[in-house]
Amino acid sequence: MVYRIPREPTAARVAAWRKLTRLGALPLQDAVWVVPSSSRNREHFQWIASEIAEIGGEASMFDADQLLSNADPPLRERFEAPVREAYEEILAALKRRKPDLAALSKRYQQVKQRDFFRCPLGEKVRARLLVAEGGRP
Repeated sequence: MVYRIPREPTAARVAAWRKLTRLGALPLQDAVWVVPSSSRNREHFQWIASEIAEIGGEASMFDADQLLSNADPPLRERFEAPVREAYEEILAALKRRKPDLAALSKRYQQVKQRDFFRCPLGEKVRARLLVAEGGRP
């Protein structure tokens, strides 16, 4: 997605940034964001683009098969690293004496939404959460 938002009010720019970040999109430049192609991500981009248009901005979406293949670090790693880190934080929290299972389960669901490449740690976290909640992995 490439977009342009009027400078004022600044709250509109911040709102778009927050929504894109929550989706798990990565900024390539100030107003150029990427996310792996899926129907879910396209739908989210379309909603964000509509909101940008409502405030007088412009947004364009493009599908690209390959983007920045020579980038350092590779784009895929930029998506995977924060997901891995978040899963590791959940695993560490599960080792504490009395972990807040409800909060950790919620956090797991949030991270899973951004786990576009299905990190193996995700299944490990899921299994540990199930065991901690008294279920079976």
